[in-house]
Amino acid sequence: MQTNLVQEFAAQPEGQEAEAILRSCVHCGFCTATCPTYQELGDERDGPRGRIYLMKMFLEGQETTEKTREHLDRCLSCRACETTCPSGVQYGRLLDISRGLMEERMDRPAREQWLRQALVRVLPNRRLFGALLRTGQLARPLVPEPLRSKIPPRREASPWPTGSHPRKVLALAGCVQPSATPNTNAAAARVLDRLGITLVEAPAAGCCGAVSYHLGEHGDGLDYMRRNIDAWWPAIENGAEAIVMTASGCGAMVQDYGHLLKDDPAYADKARRVSELTMDLGAFLLQQDLGSLGLAKGQGKVAFHCPCTLQHAMKQNGVVEQVLEKAGINLAETTDKHLCCGSAGTYSVLQPELSQRLLTNKLAALTVDQPDEIVTANVGCQLHLETRSSVPVRHWIELLDR
Repeated sequence: MQTNLVQEFAAQPEGQEAEAILRSCVHCGFCTATCPTYQELGDERDGPRGRIYLMKMFLEGQETTEKTREHLDRCLSCRACETTCPSGVQYGRLLDISRGLMEERMDRPAREQWLRQALVRVLPNRRLFGALLRTGQLARPLVPEPLRSKIPPRREASPWPTGSHPRKVLALAGCVQPSATPNTNAAAARVLDRLGITLVEAPAAGCCGAVSYHLGEHGDGLDYMRRNIDAWWPAIENGAEAIVMTASGCGAMVQDYGHLLKDDPAYADKARRVSELTMDLGAFLLQQDLGSLGLAKGQGKVAFHCPCTLQHAMKQNGVVEQVLEKAGINLAETTDKHLCCGSAGTYSVLQPELSQRLLTNKLAALTVDQPDEIVTANVGCQLHLETRSSVPVRHWIELLDR
């Protein structure tokens, strides 16, 4: 694709990166076949190829309207198009760059601006989010539907292992997971303990930065990344084997730290090392001898939903399924495995109607084989699926912990 970026963008490192990505696109259109929003809406501007043209127009200084931004806002950032693209177009990175530059230059309507600011101020703040969630859970019986279903029930974490092993790996508590699904990391810690590995959460580590960064607040997102690097670095220097991610949304973000901070002289080397050490929990377990875990019996039939961040961003499609099969889990058949459930971070809040359409499709695809429960690998997907699922939804590591 030929490009002619305006000097304002062509002189910036991000603009130069965007231009290189634009030039790698050959307009083939394979991406439209796997784009969830294009499949739903049938509009070229709501598919990757059309959105690439819209971003190109913006970066070349052509008129950019609210309609243009609406089509970009509708993108889930699921990156299914990247898995399909024969040219290796880094669409997700192009979208992040364009959204960030557009947020700096275009004002939003007051209601949109208020909602987005609320998301970037509340979600990454673990204590504030936890307090608001507990308030909502207390009031849940009094809240009318459909809002009630969006408030997850209160869950308790089982005790963490008390012993310690020479082998240690790091975990990220994150921002939403500690209060919404607190048993996820606790279950992972117990499973790893049975394998002779200690899972450690660095208390000062928090939000991975994804919420802010993907909403165009790049400065805030990068600050969260630096804070996590500082929190992990002492343990890395002391020989931590890996940073094991139990939420693939966070995993996809942390794996990008090295790239996103490559121009930061104080953090570039550390960020690259953090990205190198970051692994999804499934990929880490697949490297271990799982014989000591024994077979999980009496689980019933389980449908696995592979989050977009796991299969398209982290490129770990099929890995968790291998772990579950090795553990003796009876996996149910599913369809349209490449399609997003509609959660997509803050998407279910910012694009509720389209998100619900995608959720309907995904639940139908997950329940074709009448599973007894659904498991997934990301807290956002888990919370979104359970709002309307007829069977229980949990993180897959809880199956191995039973």
